[in-house]
Amino acid sequence: MARLADYFVLVAFGPGPRAGSGEGHGQILQRFPEKDWEDNPFPQGIELFCQPSGWQLCPERNPPTFFIAVLTDINSERHYCACLTFWEPVEPSQAPACSGEEEEEAGERPSPSALVPPTQLFAPKTLVLVSRLDHAEVFRNSLGLIYTIHVEGLSVSLENVIGNLLTCTIPITGGSQRTISLGAGDRQVIQTPLTDSLPVSCCSVALLFRQLGITNVLALFCAALTEHKILFLSRSYQRLTDACRGLLALLFPLRYSFTYVPILPAQLLEVLSTPTPFIIGVNSLFQAETQELLDVIIADLDGGTVTVPECVHIPPLPEPLHSQTHSALCMVLDPELELADLAFPPPNTSMSSLKMQDKELRAVFLRLFAQLLQGYRWCLHIVRIHPEPVIRFHKAAFLGQRGLVEDDFLLKVLEGMAFAGFVSERGVPYRTTDLFDELVANEVKRMRADENQPQRVLRHVKELAEQLYKNENPYPAVTMHKVQKPGESSHLRRAPPRPFPRLDESTVQWIIDQATAKLQGAPPAVRAEKKATVPSGPPMAAIVERNGAIHANSARRLEVVRNCISYVFEGKMLEAKKLLPAVLRALKGRAARRCLTRELHLHVQQNRAVLDHQQFDFVVRMMNCCLQDCTALDEHGIAAALLPLVTAFCRKLSPGVTQFAYSCVQEHVVWSTPQFWEAMFYGDVQTHIRALYLEPAEEDDGPSPRGEAGPTELGAPGREDEDEEEEEEERSALDVASEQRRLWPTLSRDKQQELVQKEESTVFSQAIHYANRMSYLLLPLDSSKSRLLRERAGLGDLESMSNSLVTNSMAGSVAESYDTESGFEDAETSDVAGTVVRFINRFVDKVCTESGVTSEHLKGLHVMVPDIVQMHIETLEAVHRESKRLPPIQKPKLLRPSLLPGEECVLDGLRVYLLPDGREEGSGGSVGGPALLPAEGAVFLTTYRVIFTGMPTDPLVGEQVVVRSFPVASLTKEKRISIQDQYLQDGLQLRSCTFQLLKMAFDEEVGSESAEVFRKHLHKLRYPPDIKGTFAFTAGSIYTAGRQPRTAKEKSPSLKTLSRNLVKNAKKTISRQYVTRKKYNPPSWEQRGQPVPPEDQDDEISVSEELEPSTLTPASALKPSDRLTMNSLVERACCRDYQRLGLGTLSSSLSRAKSEPFRVTPVNRMYAICRSYPGLLIVPQSIQDNTLQRISRCYRQNRFPVVCWRSSRSKAVLLRSGGLHGKGVVGLFKAQNAPSPGQSQADSSSLEQEKYLQAVVSSMPRHADAASGRNTLSGFSSAHMASHAPSPRARVTTLSNPTTASVTRRTAPRGKWGSIRAGGRSGGSSLAVDVGSRLAGKDSLGPPQPNGAPSEPGFLRPQRAALYIIGDKAQLKGVRPDPLQQWELVPIEVFEVRQVKASFKKLLKACVPGCPAEEPNSYLRSLEESEWLSQIHKLLQVSVLVVELLDSGSSVLVSLEDGWDITTQVVSLVQLLSDPYYRTLEGFRLLVEKEWLSFGHRFTHRGAHTLAGQSSGFAPIFLQFLDCVHQVHSQFPMEFEFSQFYLKFLSYHHVSHRFRTFLLDSDYERIELGLLYEEKGERKGQQACKSVWEYVERLSKKTPVFYNYMYAPEDTEVLRPYSNVSNLKVWDFYTRETLAEGPPYDWELVQGPPEPVEEERPDGGAPQSRRRVVWPCYDSRLRAQPDAISRLLEELQRLETELGRPSERWKDTWDRVKAAQRSEARQDGRSTPSSLLMSSVSHHRRSLGVYLQEGPVGSTLSLSLDSDQSSSSTPSSGRQAARRSTSTLYSQFQTAESENRSYEGTLYKRGAFMKPWKARWFVLDKTKHQLRYYDHQVDTEYKGVIDLAEVESVTPGTPAMGAPKTVDEKAFFDVKTTKRVYNFCAQDVHLAQQWVDRLQSCLSDA
Repeated sequence: MARLADYFVLVAFGPGPRAGSGEGHGQILQRFPEKDWEDNPFPQGIELFCQPSGWQLCPERNPPTFFIAVLTDINSERHYCACLTFWEPVEPSQAPACSGEEEEEAGERPSPSALVPPTQLFAPKTLVLVSRLDHAEVFRNSLGLIYTIHVEGLSVSLENVIGNLLTCTIPITGGSQRTISLGAGDRQVIQTPLTDSLPVSCCSVALLFRQLGITNVLALFCAALTEHKILFLSRSYQRLTDACRGLLALLFPLRYSFTYVPILPAQLLEVLSTPTPFIIGVNSLFQAETQELLDVIIADLDGGTVTVPECVHIPPLPEPLHSQTHSALCMVLDPELELADLAFPPPNTSMSSLKMQDKELRAVFLRLFAQLLQGYRWCLHIVRIHPEPVIRFHKAAFLGQRGLVEDDFLLKVLEGMAFAGFVSERGVPYRTTDLFDELVANEVKRMRADENQPQRVLRHVKELAEQLYKNENPYPAVTMHKVQKPGESSHLRRAPPRPFPRLDESTVQWIIDQATAKLQGAPPAVRAEKKATVPSGPPMAAIVERNGAIHANSARRLEVVRNCISYVFEGKMLEAKKLLPAVLRALKGRAARRCLTRELHLHVQQNRAVLDHQQFDFVVRMMNCCLQDCTALDEHGIAAALLPLVTAFCRKLSPGVTQFAYSCVQEHVVWSTPQFWEAMFYGDVQTHIRALYLEPAEEDDGPSPRGEAGPTELGAPGREDEDEEEEEEERSALDVASEQRRLWPTLSRDKQQELVQKEESTVFSQAIHYANRMSYLLLPLDSSKSRLLRERAGLGDLESMSNSLVTNSMAGSVAESYDTESGFEDAETSDVAGTVVRFINRFVDKVCTESGVTSEHLKGLHVMVPDIVQMHIETLEAVHRESKRLPPIQKPKLLRPSLLPGEECVLDGLRVYLLPDGREEGSGGSVGGPALLPAEGAVFLTTYRVIFTGMPTDPLVGEQVVVRSFPVASLTKEKRISIQDQYLQDGLQLRSCTFQLLKMAFDEEVGSESAEVFRKHLHKLRYPPDIKGTFAFTAGSIYTAGRQPRTAKEKSPSLKTLSRNLVKNAKKTISRQYVTRKKYNPPSWEQRGQPVPPEDQDDEISVSEELEPSTLTPASALKPSDRLTMNSLVERACCRDYQRLGLGTLSSSLSRAKSEPFRVTPVNRMYAICRSYPGLLIVPQSIQDNTLQRISRCYRQNRFPVVCWRSSRSKAVLLRSGGLHGKGVVGLFKAQNAPSPGQSQADSSSLEQEKYLQAVVSSMPRHADAASGRNTLSGFSSAHMASHAPSPRARVTTLSNPTTASVTRRTAPRGKWGSIRAGGRSGGSSLAVDVGSRLAGKDSLGPPQPNGAPSEPGFLRPQRAALYIIGDKAQLKGVRPDPLQQWELVPIEVFEVRQVKASFKKLLKACVPGCPAEEPNSYLRSLEESEWLSQIHKLLQVSVLVVELLDSGSSVLVSLEDGWDITTQVVSLVQLLSDPYYRTLEGFRLLVEKEWLSFGHRFTHRGAHTLAGQSSGFAPIFLQFLDCVHQVHSQFPMEFEFSQFYLKFLSYHHVSHRFRTFLLDSDYERIELGLLYEEKGERKGQQACKSVWEYVERLSKKTPVFYNYMYAPEDTEVLRPYSNVSNLKVWDFYTRETLAEGPPYDWELVQGPPEPVEEERPDGGAPQSRRRVVWPCYDSRLRAQPDAISRLLEELQRLETELGRPSERWKDTWDRVKAAQRSEARQDGRSTPSSLLMSSVSHHRRSLGVYLQEGPVGSTLSLSLDSDQSSSSTPSSGRQAARRSTSTLYSQFQTAESENRSYEGTLYKRGAFMKPWKARWFVLDKTKHQLRYYDHQVDTEYKGVIDLAEVESVTPGTPAMGAPKTVDEKAFFDVKTTKRVYNFCAQDVHLAQQWVDRLQSCLSDA
């Protein structure tokens, strides 16, 4: 029984400190009883809550108000304060004296105009009832009655009513009904709820949903459960109280344990900034004050909104619970929703009453909790039963078994205070149960069955709602209340009622005393609590299956795990080794890990825990594999199940020294997690406590010091196999505890005491056991080598331990952070033992305190722990010592790589594991194929390469050798990586710019010192002190690690030194040759490939001896030494090319020289004007040498404009130069020279510059007359640069008649250089706007092509500038436009070198990622982000623009950056596209030598070849150019003589440093080092090639690998490739690799053994197939399956070798075949094709790629591709064409073949046993002494061979079954060999006799 009300209080208005303000404070006038109750003191601060908005006077009388505030006392008891407020007139003494301002209750600002004093003010007065019970209606009625008596003046004593109210007692629960009367003729019925654990909500939940809606309430629900701050706003206090009450009712069965204030008074608003969670209600008046709260969720009840701040994340309910709950709420709140779409809706649906709806909503949430917490009782650990139950919840197991480990919501709920309260309250095994207990235990299956059936869900909800409703209203037919109420508007009556009277305290007190005395005399009404064992419900196992864990681990995998373990224990190590990789893969799955622990446990039980070394290794590996996927909390109980096993399995190291498995599994995070150890400890304690109370037989065993717990040490939660412990399973620990709690009161004091002591000693012994266990797993084997790691994230300031064996095979480290300030302790002051002792002590403190161990015992434990640890350390020392003596495991033999001549090993193989990187190939992933990686082997460092060779670690893959290598010089990044594996050291990741990645982990035998030595050597080799340290120079010389750097040379040697060098080199050259001048005689273009006519030899390039003022050579003629130098210069590539192009001479014949527009000037022969230019340059004829130096000063790096190519057709020239200098820099140059009088130097230089450009313009034959108007570049259709959709074919325009091209087509004007403008952040080569109106010509041309090429060749108007200068936007600002418009500036924005570097880095990471991608399309995304293809696009775009300009007859000067990067790329591409010569092998070499080497591309600087360039990094300018060439090659495969492999070869070797070709930055530097001319002269035998070109030449003679068979050029062809990104392909050089042999670009290293020749099988069947599996990333596809022509050429060579004939060079054979093809084509009356593969295919098809057309016959390749014929031919004609051309192809082989055919003809041959007779074409070959047979006469591939050496006899035969019917019997004969008998049959007897004779003679000859 409890009092209905504890206190009655009368609170009135008291004036505030500021007189006259109308504000005041509450004063308690009277309270009853005046003395506090002993069990319930009077709550303080009650007057604040009576008027939460503040005490204020009011100008009018308001109606009375009622609300209930809730106060929480220090013991978390809630007090309900029912407040009824009414207004009374203020007595004059209280009224404000001087001020006439009004203060309205609403708190509005007083109006200053109202100065007239009001007639009357009203003050609030409040009646308050304080109770611990929540009977809102009773309180309202009771206070209403008191107010009515007062207002209506009823003749009832108020003292009596209040006395009765305070003495009324009612039962708390039990569903009783009580009628009370307060003595004023009233009657009230009070119903108490059936159980007090269920909250009473009336209608509050339903109202909350009506005000806020489903989504908002769900958000608030999740926020309250996950401990966020929630604030309700409303103008109604009662609504605030109801909303808070409703939210709390939803949280049932959890109790909210934080701040709970449904109505917060204004004076206490600062409470809102408290850091703890809360649920608070505040009047909307104070909304402004809540604005700055950053982490509070605000629910506005009046507006129906919930505002969640940005910084707050409310985790949602896990799916599918969220959606199920949402739909159930919809069904309750809006039943018509389901019917809204029906065509014939039912007449009307009955809505539940508000009270019923309230219960239905609560029922939905009750179901939700039952589903969330189902199975929770299986995760309770009962740690103590007596004297009070101590219960712990195993959170990790619960999450793991529910499969909700990742779920944020559930994790937060389980960690919250509310759930901790839930466990301590509901975990008790023996107590009264309620609705929730039954629901969670018995209804789980039903709820799962109902999941997808809304009607059944609704039925269940209604059933639950009925129970909830019955709990609140046990007696539905209640007699009506009878309570008097005041009349209508009684508060407005004019006659002011008297104020509320002062009550007589003594009367009230007397009534209270009387009642108290009566209660004391009465016997206590004890209501017996119905206690029972709480049902546990179905075990967790039922829930786990749902998550499909078994599905992922099929029974087959579990079988593999079981088999492997049984093999290990039976000693079948080879079998176990085969299965191990599969087992390790299977152990990724949970079921397989469980299976492993169970199997191992069985072996421990059978006393098979002592293992030999191999078994021990296997078991430890499997355990480690299991543990590496365990999280710190071990949700699936794997670590828990392994814990008893790691202390059981062991091996004997020597007599008396045993090593246990725990010393090898220490590095896992789970062992350093305190929560894991606590859960384990409680689980074990539960097992032992349970054993205490089971049958005495079990009790005698007692808890052993080593906890032999069940297979999973989680106690009950882990048991998922019912068959394991059936008899014990019947009574779980909770059942035992329940039974014991029931018996407890019946036991004697002594017995109770005995049980308590037994339990405590059980806990104590377990604590000692765990101190031992923890020291096993936390102390490393080699405690001397521990290093302290930082505290692990996520463990807060708990000391965390990491015990990792990564550093050394058996030594680890224990991380700890005792000093929580700094996060980690000083390594010096800390030792392992101390760390571990502290960790264990902390654990012992926590668990023993929670388990109620006495302080004496705890002190004893603290003393024991250091001894335990110390003892264990001593044991480990012996184990560590002995383990070092173990014989090492046999490792695979190291495979030595083959080396190039001159390449030497610097560091012999270091054992490493090659780990898989982000490339899917080779790792057996989604691409398929075997798992070649990880591979075990060694890394070798040579003077040239870093090489890994090894074999896959997966034994199932087979003995495949895996090779990965790259040149040391191409290394771009080296970084250390850490490996999560106990047997491996940390590793290295090496990335190279040849698109290779070595991700290696050093083996444990490789010390960290060796790894460091490897890194240092690698660094030295990668960055030698100077260029002479590179492999190209040192090849063959002995490598010494400590080679001294050479002394640094002078920065700029004098001209004298240079000249000396030049002369020396020239002399060398002469001594090697007879006459230098006769050495090279380039033929003219037309005569290429024919012998040079002798008369041509007079027209040699000769040095001009014309007298001319020279700034450098004051002498009247060149000195002899200079002349020699000149001769050397004349031999350079540039000059050969200039002569081919007819670009000028050094001739002495003046007349001829003057007529030429250009001349070769030797002005730079000493490299004095420009060091990065070649010695001979082409300049306009009219420009004198002495002006060149002045002109050069205007340009960066002195790189003034020089001609590098001239169009043979339009005679336009292409010039290149550096960018123009900025003004300031020019000024610097000017300042050094004295100004010439009359004119400033700056003017003179720019005038010279203009003159120079004018001279270039004048030298062009077709340039327009200077006076003839404006020559502007116009009509360059924006389509040229726009990125339109590509058409399916690229266009090759043959410019025969450019003038008539598209005169008729005109369209509306278009923007000119549209899309070349800067776009995006690449800012690439975009043409700028400021070219002015001249670029905006109105006559635009024909419709743009869809591919972005200009519409037609005539897109430039006839009036165009003679010279276009393409330059950086920034630089061209200073250039004055030409007044006569003869040249025009085209400013474009180009990307800088740093952008190329950045782009390349991203491209490397995209093509060769370091680790597997997170997302599916990350490769494409990374590729796009690298912007590499957009840079290629811009280069091609600008090049095509220049090609168009040149082709239309305008010259172009490319003047970008310093003139050696992008300029070189553009100029080279332009020449390649414009001139077919550069598309030959010879021409491409010349192009690279001229534009890249002679014109000074800085290879050494850009490639970071030496130590000096290390910081600048690698810039792939040349690689980018080769990629552009590759793109063009892909679009025009028939225009290039060289193959794609040639481009890849150059890409690889321009960074490899194998050759000297691509070293140094200019000719000047090469001469200085004496490199330039050493390639010439006599060859020094078979020395290693120094030049890449020489190597290509040698290799080309042996093999057609650099040759493109589809080469069929058209001499006039100008290529215009598509440049849109959509047309570009990622070069396979970046992505393809061959793991069998490494990069295929060092040809000597990749020539594998020849393939075996086909032999006939002994049984006489078809010969064995030569098929073999080709793995995409392992084998070289080109070598495994060469193209048809290479295959034929190889075959031909093989046959010639077999015949002993000198084999012909492949090129000669190929040329002969082409000639034969041409002649055959002529005979057939077709046009002469220029290629074997190609006749006259129309232009638009030439760029489409390979035209090996599938003929109509099977797979016969139709090799003659006359497009007209093949398109119109019928199938038969196609067949004939194919047959004819094929026979032609082989015709030249007939001669060689026929000599070997001694006799041939058709014979029938019987197949092997039971096979039919078949006609075959037989050839008797005396030379090879064999009888070959073919399917048909024309075939070249034989079907089989009979070796005559094996023939024993030839005898007449007899007809056998299935023989041809028409043949004479005597035509049969048999050939008997050592292997079998062959049956033959000729067409007639005569032929048969001939065959027998021939065979016999062959045999006798032999």
